[in-house]
Amino acid sequence: MPPWHLRDYHDDDLDQAIQIWDQSRQAEAESVFPVSEVMAAAKAGQPAVVALVGDELVGMAVAQADGRRAWIVLVALASRWRERGIGSALLAELERRLRALGVRHVSALLPAGAAGTKALENSGYRLREGLTYYEKLEPPGADNADVLAALGGRMLPGGLWDTMAGMEREKQVVERRVVLPLTEPALADRYGVAPPKAVILFGPPGTGKTSFAKAVASRLGWPFVELFPSRLAADTSEGLAAALREAFTELAELDSVLLFIDEVEEIAGARSGKAVDPGHGVTNELLKIIPGFREHDARMLVCATNSVRSLDAAFLRPGRFDYVIPIGPPDPTARAAIWARYLRAAGDGVDIGRLVAASELFTPADIEFAARKGAQAAFEREITERGGRPPGIDDFMTAIADTRPTLTARALEEFTEDIGTYSRL
Repeated sequence: MPPWHLRDYHDDDLDQAIQIWDQSRQAEAESVFPVSEVMAAAKAGQPAVVALVGDELVGMAVAQADGRRAWIVLVALASRWRERGIGSALLAELERRLRALGVRHVSALLPAGAAGTKALENSGYRLREGLTYYEKLEPPGADNADVLAALGGRMLPGGLWDTMAGMEREKQVVERRVVLPLTEPALADRYGVAPPKAVILFGPPGTGKTSFAKAVASRLGWPFVELFPSRLAADTSEGLAAALREAFTELAELDSVLLFIDEVEEIAGARSGKAVDPGHGVTNELLKIIPGFREHDARMLVCATNSVRSLDAAFLRPGRFDYVIPIGPPDPTARAAIWARYLRAAGDGVDIGRLVAASELFTPADIEFAARKGAQAAFEREITERGGRPPGIDDFMTAIADTRPTLTARALEEFTEDIGTYSRL
């Protein structure tokens, strides 16, 4: 008996299936059917068969049937298990299922020399020479609109990166480490720089981690999808781990995406080591999902946390995340830039230096709140007095005094410690 056995594709096979596909594809030849389309077909119940040696997935074949005709959209084999008859066995099993569906005409369209071509020839498929292949692609994102809407994602307006006032230190790090390798792929490849696939942003609440994630998506022109762990748990009766797996499977249908998970410690907190710990399953599931997600091109995972020290050690290990980037509170220069952004309607006599000095423990979100509070006070005064006075320094100083800052001296001290312990740039 052969050392392998065949069975139907299961959703749990996704990570291994993507790895097999990656081993089978040729760097110089683009696949006709992208992996997202292939996995979507398998998930939708189209004929899909996998070959396993023990628990290791070593091959996969998928077809799309339409009436009496079907297309083989994938024949993938692990590198060290080729030319052992697995490809022919997968095709035979796939054909058996297609015949049961009434299919009588099976075709395959593969790059020359791709994995599976020998199996097709050995299984009686005839090479049709003299044909020319045409295709027309819809505008980017058009074919993913329904999937993106179902995931609650959206295309963000361009220019968000330029609207982020201050935070120049953080912007430089994110620009150099994250954005440029993705916007200059040819140059990055020439210098052996691998574009990042996953990063962690950490820092005190309100410092702009979500804004950075959105700005990167805007800069890249990729859809932005945010996963909310609490909402995932509420949307299914099968548990958070199953919901997480389902969400990542749906994400595989998108051609490009920036996936953002805020407060990731909710699903990646340090495990207690006790088998009864309910968080084990969720953390384990996320740890299994990330390597598969990293196999995709034009996709990035950005996780944010206010408490990096509460994350599981395995989650922070190199190999899952390319960078662990601190996003700290704004320094005086950044606070001045942020105040200036919100003082466009204020009078010329507003001393920004006084505002900067008075808002030392303010985050960008705190400054925005205080600026709006000062402007609101001036607006209400105008409604009452009709004096024609724009917001002034007293309005904003009063607003600062009435605003409780997010940051504390202790929080800044812990953040400084975390930079030395956890940051990876």
